[in-house]
Amino acid sequence: MTALLTIIVLVFILVAIWQMVKIFDLAQAKSEDTTPGVATDKDNTLNGYLMMGFLAFIYIITIVCVVKYGDLPLMSNSASEHGPTIDNLMWISMILIFFVQTITQFLLHYFAYKYKGEKGKKALFFADNNKLEFIWTIIPVIVLAGLIIYGLNTWINIMGVDESDDPLVVELYAQQFNWKARYGGADNTLGKANVRLIDIDRANILGLDESDPNAQDDLITTELHLPVGRPVLFKMRSQDVLHSAYMPHFRAQMNCVPGMITQFGFTPTKTTVEMRDTQQMKDKVKRINEIRVENSKPLIAKGEEALERYEFDYLLLCNKICGKSHYNMQMKIVVETQEEYDAWIAEQKEFKNSLIN
Repeated sequence: MTALLTIIVLVFILVAIWQMVKIFDLAQAKSEDTTPGVATDKDNTLNGYLMMGFLAFIYIITIVCVVKYGDLPLMSNSASEHGPTIDNLMWISMILIFFVQTITQFLLHYFAYKYKGEKGKKALFFADNNKLEFIWTIIPVIVLAGLIIYGLNTWINIMGVDESDDPLVVELYAQQFNWKARYGGADNTLGKANVRLIDIDRANILGLDESDPNAQDDLITTELHLPVGRPVLFKMRSQDVLHSAYMPHFRAQMNCVPGMITQFGFTPTKTTVEMRDTQQMKDKVKRINEIRVENSKPLIAKGEEALERYEFDYLLLCNKICGKSHYNMQMKIVVETQEEYDAWIAEQKEFKNSLIN
């Protein structure tokens, strides 16, 4: 990819030099048959061919990039119930954009070639054309309205978490530069909390209200575990700056805003083990580990340790640039069976037992 970009840059530099030479030639032109600074039919024809050549270049480079670097099929590894709906919306949007871009780029470059300047030929000017203006106005209006309505309907269905389904309530707590998860304990109810109540000396790191009965059995963890097939309702807080809870495989993202609580919900459909066993993920892990092996060779030659082998895990990431260590703000997500989840929960320490007296 680097070599390709280098070649493209060199081509552009050569084109720029060629254009500068042409400008210099035009500036020095003294011929009686040619007005200095005015393009000739030969110049216009050449530029017309160049426009068609650049059109071909756009199409070829697009096809090469999609086939070679597109990681097809795109968006095929969602792990939540609403994931396929989001993927479908993205597919429709990309197909429409690609179709419009292909047609408009063709018309732009083709018309530049077909209607290139010729000596003695005058351009025909239309002050307006109501029919054309109606067509290119109403079609985008209809298409965009359809996309917006579909998108709003999708958003409403995703955000409309039904409390009667008894979703698992989990708080995602963001701070520079890590995540904490808080579970509601046996009553599945989160206790009251406020950043002003944070007391590091007593290990009250999330500012839970120690007098609130609902907070006594809350569980604070540095790893997020979710049972497969059960709805999860996330309550999100930020201690300092604006963060964004981003879980790509679950097609979930929501800002964590200081001073307020935001929420997002979804139902996991694939355990971590099931996702690891998909052929697409196996191929991805194999490809990454091959790269790590190659990158480890110079390290080993220096007597340093080789890079660790990569193993897939779901991740909670921050998708807002929140400071110098933003790139490393992530938390492991484990999706497992209900039995495995219950066993893990039983090992966690309740808030009332984690305080330092």
